[in-house]
Amino acid sequence: MPTLKEYRNRIVSVKSTKKITSAMKMVAASKLKKAQEQAEASQPYAAAMNDMMRRVAANVVVGPHSPNLLVGTGSDKKHLLVMVTSDRGLAGGFNANIIRRARLEIRKLIAEGKDVKVICVGRKGRDVLKRELGDKIIESFIGIGAKGKVNFADADLVSQLVLEQFNAGHFDVCTLIYNEFRSVLAQRPVAAQIIPFTLPEVAAVNENKPPEKPEVKSPYSFEPEEDIILGQLLPRNLGIQIFRALLDSAAGEQAARMTAMDNATRNAGDMINKLSVQYNRARQAYITKELIEIISGAEAAKG
Repeated sequence: MPTLKEYRNRIVSVKSTKKITSAMKMVAASKLKKAQEQAEASQPYAAAMNDMMRRVAANVVVGPHSPNLLVGTGSDKKHLLVMVTSDRGLAGGFNANIIRRARLEIRKLIAEGKDVKVICVGRKGRDVLKRELGDKIIESFIGIGAKGKVNFADADLVSQLVLEQFNAGHFDVCTLIYNEFRSVLAQRPVAAQIIPFTLPEVAAVNENKPPEKPEVKSPYSFEPEEDIILGQLLPRNLGIQIFRALLDSAAGEQAARMTAMDNATRNAGDMINKLSVQYNRARQAYITKELIEIISGAEAAKG
């Protein structure tokens, strides 16, 4: 049975841990607000880009002269996965969920006989994958958003590397794996194909259009040709998709950390209460034992 001093030391230790987790929760809540504001500020540009892609897509006929980012290489033998995790831990299952999703995707592709390469964005994902799949990692990016803000320049570095690898013929299909920020309590692992790019469904955008007239085209006329415009838009759209993934990941990380630290603070409080009860019982038992010894000694002296 632990001594009273051991109980006191453990209670002090748990109280110190509770202070740390409580402070980390408040810091994460502050960073979460900033990350959400940054994600919301980027939405108008992303919406404008989607609208522009939709307008151009209305008149595009996919053919051999279409941009490579649209038609692909004609093969799916070589795959590139861009996995987005965080640099720091203590965020619950945030990193574990995305790493698990990436592992499943990699094993599935390898089982199908595909050649798989990985670009890691974030230290946690890199450190885990390099233990068993280190030969698959071609590049890693560490420190993105370290100053409290994710910049488009960070996403551009990743997108430029992806484009270089694609233009060099090192992969046929690229998939972006990240945690989609749904709410403070929910971050959903997502695997989205970004190369070759899938054009938006025009019929799904214009819901009032009769289904029997799919040949109706956009009223816009383009100069230069649509294929040339797409050739300029697709690389920019790639950067935007990666940027949004980084923003979602940044917000999701802080939300997961805030939730994890809140749970840790509650558990520390429960542990303190439990240890305090055990300490009081042990103290009462010790006092009772001392009283019994005193009474027994007094009785022996009388006898």
